[in-house]
Amino acid sequence: MSHETPSVYHERQRLQFCLLHSLNNLFQRKDAFTRESLNLIADRLALDDPNQEKWTPLSLLFKPHHNALTGNYDINVLIAALEGEGKSVVWHDHRSGAAAIDLEDSDGKLMGLVLNVPVRRYAGLWRSRHWVTVRKVEGVWYNLDSDLGVPYSFQNIEEVKEFLDHGMANGGEVLLVMNEDH
Repeated sequence: MSHETPSVYHERQRLQFCLLHSLNNLFQRKDAFTRESLNLIADRLALDDPNQEKWTPLSLLFKPHHNALTGNYDINVLIAALEGEGKSVVWHDHRSGAAAIDLEDSDGKLMGLVLNVPVRRYAGLWRSRHWVTVRKVEGVWYNLDSDLGVPYSFQNIEEVKEFLDHGMANGGEVLLVMNEDH
């Protein structure tokens, strides 16, 4: 495993805020998004939902697009947050594998990748999903998973593709984050 490069921003996991950490790691800056900004997005999505659920006492904690206490934001919050920053999200068809992703990106359209992978925690008793960012910084691809102690620098594009293929083979989804302004 490679050592952290000082110019690579990397947030560590706290509670279930992996989407928040993934976004900040993707944008390579602290507070690109905050808990408050993601909560506002999630609340707006809930208000705009034509199929709003009926209120229950648990609605204060378990909201439609996130858990108010621990985070655990869903894909709708991710997409709305990125679109608010002029990015688009393309769901990668895992049947074509990582080979179909243009990681060379000579036209500058690909900002980075966000994976949603299944995880087991607490000796396998807790099953959930986890958001992971993979991004090129200064010409090097990094795994910016908030569960890692430091960013992992991939040796080459083939290693990135192997990582993505492994994630998809184990139930992960790959989302391409595209720059709209290119």
